[in-house]
Amino acid sequence: MGGGGGRGEDREEGVMATDFFWSYTDEPHASRRKQILSQHPQIRELFGPDPWAFLKIAFVVLLQLWTSVHLRDAGWLKMLIVAYFFGSFLNHNLFLAIHELSHNLAFSTPNLNRWLGIFANLPIGVPMSVTFQKYHLEHHRFQGVDGIDMDVPSKAEAYAVTNALTKSIWVLLQLFFYALRPLFLKPKPPGLWEFTNLLVQLSLDASLVCIWGWKPLAYLILSTFVGGGMHPMAGHFISEHYVFHPDQETYSYYGPLNLMTWSVGYHNEHHDFPRIPGSRLHKVKEMAPEYYEGIESYRSWSQVIYMYIMDRTIGPFSRMKRRDVSKTGKKD
Repeated sequence: MGGGGGRGEDREEGVMATDFFWSYTDEPHASRRKQILSQHPQIRELFGPDPWAFLKIAFVVLLQLWTSVHLRDAGWLKMLIVAYFFGSFLNHNLFLAIHELSHNLAFSTPNLNRWLGIFANLPIGVPMSVTFQKYHLEHHRFQGVDGIDMDVPSKAEAYAVTNALTKSIWVLLQLFFYALRPLFLKPKPPGLWEFTNLLVQLSLDASLVCIWGWKPLAYLILSTFVGGGMHPMAGHFISEHYVFHPDQETYSYYGPLNLMTWSVGYHNEHHDFPRIPGSRLHKVKEMAPEYYEGIESYRSWSQVIYMYIMDRTIGPFSRMKRRDVSKTGKKD
């Protein structure tokens, strides 16, 4: 890997860099997958859908919708407290369930996964499950590729976020950046599934408002917003690929919140084996410990957020990028 923008010198001087890390090799996971499978072929037995996914998603969806209706007469302060300390965990769980479904890990039939994703989307308040899948699969196939991987912040974000205050605001609003970035940088024409997602979501939102008023819908959207900002579970947005160590571009988290987040913390394992559901990802590390125990990982997502904000050398530019070989015709 080669560093761009003098990143090593910047970290030593305590100055935030003005360019991304640039890699001149392919993303690391495809080659590591081949190596691991050659030595541990039994890992293939972990591939395939999670048979409990539907029941887990249905429980959270129904619980969150019931909570929203239960709060229809609550004051705004109570609603905010419940949204932050309860609803945010449920909605973020559903966001990561949609992540799981984008890899077709609930059913073997893709269309059933899409329908379940639309169902899981309901308490989130805004339609996103179908669109998320389109961009997320590109993140796996073209990790860090300039102009394709929309998980990487834009230059506009990076140039605007330069100190602890602006980083705090960015973290607070990171869900908006995450959702709107691809629409501005790489818009895709909507198809039938997007319109279906939109229609089903608007029907649910309108039903809540017509029957119980605005507060149930407000609670759902508030839960989504606070759960994606300055919140322990939202630390995974930063921990997964923000480069805190120049030679590593993907990081795993092995803390207790994996129990509520479909084990998305096992992120090296997930990128190595995206066909393994979260419920079985821990077994990858157990079967091939030599590939994971020697690399940097985290135990606290809250600590990751704190480090991101307070470390003067870390910011939106702290991501690994690589050139699009299909455009250049050759690797750099």
